[in-house]
Amino acid sequence: MNKKSSTLGIDSISSLLIKQAVPASIGILVMSLNMIVDTIFVGRWIGPLAISAITVVLPVTFFIAAIGLAVGIGGSSVLSRALGAGNDKKALQVFGNQVTLTLLASGLLASVGLIFQDTLIEFFGAAESFKELALTYYRIVMYGIVMLAMCMMGNNVIRAEGKPKFAMYAMMLPAIGNIAMDYLLINVLDYGMEGAAWATFISYAICFAFILWFFLFKSELRLKAESFKLKKKIVSEISGLSFVTLARQGVIAVLTILLNNVLINVGDAIDVASYGIISRVLMFALFPVIGVNQGFMPIAGYNFGADKFQRVREAINTSIIYSGILALGIFILIMIFAEPFVSIFISDKAGQDAGSLADSAELLKRTPNALRWVFAATPVIVIQLIGGSYFQAIGKVIPALLLSLTKQGFFLIPLILILPNYYGVFGVWISFPIADVLSTIVTGYYLNRAVKKDLISS
Repeated sequence: MNKKSSTLGIDSISSLLIKQAVPASIGILVMSLNMIVDTIFVGRWIGPLAISAITVVLPVTFFIAAIGLAVGIGGSSVLSRALGAGNDKKALQVFGNQVTLTLLASGLLASVGLIFQDTLIEFFGAAESFKELALTYYRIVMYGIVMLAMCMMGNNVIRAEGKPKFAMYAMMLPAIGNIAMDYLLINVLDYGMEGAAWATFISYAICFAFILWFFLFKSELRLKAESFKLKKKIVSEISGLSFVTLARQGVIAVLTILLNNVLINVGDAIDVASYGIISRVLMFALFPVIGVNQGFMPIAGYNFGADKFQRVREAINTSIIYSGILALGIFILIMIFAEPFVSIFISDKAGQDAGSLADSAELLKRTPNALRWVFAATPVIVIQLIGGSYFQAIGKVIPALLLSLTKQGFFLIPLILILPNYYGVFGVWISFPIADVLSTIVTGYYLNRAVKKDLISS
């Protein structure tokens, strides 16, 4: 095997973090355009209710795709530590089992999702005013969801190998394809929601094709037939750590269902569209912070597996500093430029009917201040991200699980159930910064205690 992954235990932490985080950040930036471009195009060329439709579809499709993300992150923690310990045989077995698990689990869930599509769409908050739009988008996107799950799994394995540039390409190519197909299918051919859905499907296919090419021709993990056979011990290791990510994504899906339903009950479809815009801005704006976090994980996992504890400690501190500076810059930009960010998603063209123009004007009026509240505690979230990722990278399932659920599960969901009863829609938006601060305090405490206990020798 080409042991390029060994550089994770040799090069300086700062240079490694930059090498890992910059491609990851660029990839996340461009990949997030897959969702953002859909939202911009349907909002400007179809109407605000189309944004509401995509918003209620997202948690269903994202949860199924998150199977791949979970198996990718969880399995790559095992894989990174195996590479760090020089156990190439185990690394191959882990990757082969990741492929099998992702295909089986995502395929099963996709089938169930298509069978019960009407029930799921209603459960996830689709109102009658945009239910048909949501179903149109949902059906087509679900056909390609297994490819997306495989892409999310494979991308994490590529990073675990120490090849972040290829992981970046795997996210950039489908995003570029999605932009081109969105323009062609929605604006030029006027296929509406079907066009947006097929553009997303095609982007999944492009990503899958690139991931397959990488592992056939560029990877140091050259799989054999026996690698795909599930091994109880390997599956147990992967599943334990994967459950952390899957539980987090599951809670996010539950949170989205709750938000959609609460916003419909205390507000209206325009408020659901507001959250749809905010969720896209969250994904887009935080790309450098998430990139640092993704770059941190293989470095921490590899060096922990190699018993280089001082390097792990340095990786934690450096990651928190770098991502903290980035998060502060993001916070300032959102506070100053909230209105321009929101206006990107909304059309004021005279060609729209009177109802759509009124909806667009109301959406532009409500969303900027809501966006500011959701981002109000952004500078402190880096401790949540790095803290949770540290425990996952070193294979500690229980603390990784509990900390990953702290913000959404333990704080945000209860706050959203309580505060809107007193403050209406505003109660939804202020729940976000309160949950961020509380979960940061909890994560910071446990991270500090764990570092002092676990990383005491080099």
